[in-house]
Order: sequence, then C-alpha cells, then structure tokens
Amino acid sequence: MAHPSMLLHRHLASLPSNTFFFLPATLALFTTLFILFYIFTTPSLFISHQHKHNLKYPLGPSQSSPLTPILPSNGSFHLSAKFPFNDVFGGEDGTVNPVSSRSHFGSKGNSMNDTDVFRDGDIFLEDYQQMNRSFKIYVYPHRRDDPFAHAFLPVDFEPGGNYASESYFKKALMNSHFITEDPRKADLFFLPFSIARLRHDRRVGGGGIQSFIRDYISNISTKYPYWNRTGGADHFYVACHSIGRSAMAKAEEVKLNAIQIVCSSSYFLPGYVAHKDASLPQVWPRTDDPPTITTSERKKLAFFAGAINSPVREKLVKFWRNDSEIYAHFGRLKTPYADELLGSKFCLHVKGFEVNTARIADSLYYGCVPIILANYYDLPFADILNWKCFSIAVVTVDIPLLKKILRGITSDEYSSLRGHVLKVRKHFQWHVPPIDFDAFFMVMYELWLRRSCIRMSND
Repeated sequence: MAHPSMLLHRHLASLPSNTFFFLPATLALFTTLFILFYIFTTPSLFISHQHKHNLKYPLGPSQSSPLTPILPSNGSFHLSAKFPFNDVFGGEDGTVNPVSSRSHFGSKGNSMNDTDVFRDGDIFLEDYQQMNRSFKIYVYPHRRDDPFAHAFLPVDFEPGGNYASESYFKKALMNSHFITEDPRKADLFFLPFSIARLRHDRRVGGGGIQSFIRDYISNISTKYPYWNRTGGADHFYVACHSIGRSAMAKAEEVKLNAIQIVCSSSYFLPGYVAHKDASLPQVWPRTDDPPTITTSERKKLAFFAGAINSPVREKLVKFWRNDSEIYAHFGRLKTPYADELLGSKFCLHVKGFEVNTARIADSLYYGCVPIILANYYDLPFADILNWKCFSIAVVTVDIPLLKKILRGITSDEYSSLRGHVLKVRKHFQWHVPPIDFDAFFMVMYELWLRRSCIRMSND
C-alpha cells in the first residue's frame, strides 16, 4: 500500500496550474485521510497516549466512567474494573491488573519515580527553604482574660481526640518563627477561633457558631484595616470538625474569600473551593514511633472497621462482611484495632458522614497501603504529594469488584506502593514542637502556595 504522503505528491504533480485554486481543499482532504490512517493503524499507541495524559472523567456517587484509571485534580489513582484492561495491558486470561497503567508504573512494575513521592521534589524543596526564611503570619491578638480566650488561644495541653489536628496546628503555629507582630510584614492573617472548642462551649454550641463567626468578622473588620483591604482573601482559619464548613453560613465573605484549611474537603459539597482552600489531614494523635512490620506478616488482603453511617459503608459491609480475605467490620472489634492494621496489606478509608476520617493517617502510620473509597475527596497535601505512588482510590460503585481489583496488583507493584507509604507517613504526623516536613510544616507549605501575590500597602 502506498504511503499517504506519496499519494499526495503524485496527485499534486498531475494537477494543471489553473487548478491550484482548489489546493487548500485538497490538502485538507488528504490531511484528514492521513490522520485517520495513522489512528487506525496504531491503536495501541493511541490508547497509551490517553493514559500518559491522565484524562479526567468526573464521577458522581452513582455513576462510573468506562474509561479509567482516573486522575482527578487531587492526584489520587482511581480504579474501575469496567475498563478493558486486557485490551491495553495484554493479559491473556483477562485478569484485571489495574495498577499496570504506564502512567503509574514502569514496564517492570516499578514506579516511574521510585525515590520521589512529591509532584516535583526539586521545586518543593526550594520553596520549602524559602518559606522557612520569609513566610510570615499575623495572628489577631486576644487577651488571656478574654471571655472566649479558650477558643482563641492555643491549648496548654497535649491535643487529643479525633479532631486534634486543629489544636496541634494552632499550638505549633503560635510558637513558631512564622509569627510576626508587625502586620505590615505579614503574608497572611490567621483567624484563631477554634471550631471544636466553640462547639463544646455551652454559651455558643453547634447552633450558635454561625452567629459567633459573623460577629467576630464584623469586630475585626471594624477594629483593624486588614480584612477590608482584600475582603478577607489574605486571611485563613483552620478547622477539622465538619461543623466548620457550615459555621460560615452567616459570614459568606469568609467562605468565598478566605482560605479554609479544613478536614472535610469535598469537591462535591458547597462551601469548599478547591485550590483556594486546602485539605487538613485528620490525624489521631500518637506519640510513639511508627511500627515496622514486614510485608510477609500481613496475612489479610484488606481491612475496614467503623460505624455504618453512610451508604458507601453499608454497601461495603453488605458485600464483604463474611469474606475470608477482605475484613469489613462494624461495631466493636474483638481484636485491637492496631493489630488489624498491622496484619493487613491494604486498609480501607471509606466515606462516612464526611469524605474524611483519620483512617488514611492510621493506614500510613501502620505501614498499610490506603484504599480510598470516598468520591470527590480533595486529599490532604494534594498540591505536594503524588498520591498515585502510595495509595489507590476505588470508585464507590466498584465496591463489588474490590477483591478482583486488589488481587490484580502484582507483588512488585505492592512493594512499590508500600515503600512509598513508609516514606510519606512522616508528613501525616504531628509533633510538639513540630519537626521538619511533618504535618504542621506541610500545612504551612499549602498556605505558602496560597499566599497573596500582591503585598497590600498599610495605610
């Protein structure tokens, strides 16, 4: 068969000179034929090209795209067994081998960035050093005799509980070199109210937080000039409890303009603006060093335990509660929670009332590869970390196919995932005082990325 370019040359040579008026149409026709010839004779290259660029397909709670893996803006690696993996990866028995995508692993099952868990490690390290040198935060001052001092000042004890991240951050920030007492030098302004503490204050409670925040913003915007200069765009607050999102209902300017560092970071729900706001990792406090347990001691394929407080968890338990490889529990465990995490290869983070729980940090701490079953979750530090290399996200509609998906991950691929788990888990731990690259410094870097590009003059 003659090459399309040869056909074009012969055709043009045969044309009389007065026919060159039709040359553009002729070129367009032959260009189209050439493109179609190229596509239909190189199908494997075309499919590989799709994966290389990580095409996005939005997924709703009740729908799944036939084209996966999916790389949404949070960077997590979504899997769906509906994709014809056999056509792409050449498995003779049709076994689902979802992590074999060339955009994720190399031809020998090794990650393309074995030593790099960052999106761009060089840029991150350079910016991180600059952040430590120059980043400054101004905190609105509050006296210790203020009636709500407990909500504005850092706690004087070791934070605890499921929402400790909020208290850990404030405690670390207030004793850090990032604080400036000169607002003219500030890159950002911190709104130091504690949603968790206000929630338990009988004078405020869950029902009064919205009015409290509205009055607080009104107060600082009247007393200080900084809020009004930018409409709050260079201000931020931190909250881990989900009530923090609804707390801004009477202070729309906070929700729309200020930077919200929250645990309940979902693309799907209103009030959270991706890239303006950022995800705070929900971390259960632990003071001991992370355990080290080898892969060979992990006998269970996957593990989950928790309350049945969402349709996703209900579906998970329905399909896998009696399985011999996937342990899906609800209610009280008969064995220690830590032992289950240590004995499992994969640990399931499953959406409850919110997309966030402490289970991702739990998995990482115990060296277990996180499986994320929470659509629309803007994962913590997604601007920094390459979540594809240490976690797997499965769309919730594919819960019945979970075992097939996990069995399709080869031992080399699992070793790569777990190796990266051990590298990133230091970023999901709090320390007093903080340690370089721990959760505090990672949140500070997220703020650094969101600082105002224009310094406002202090009139």
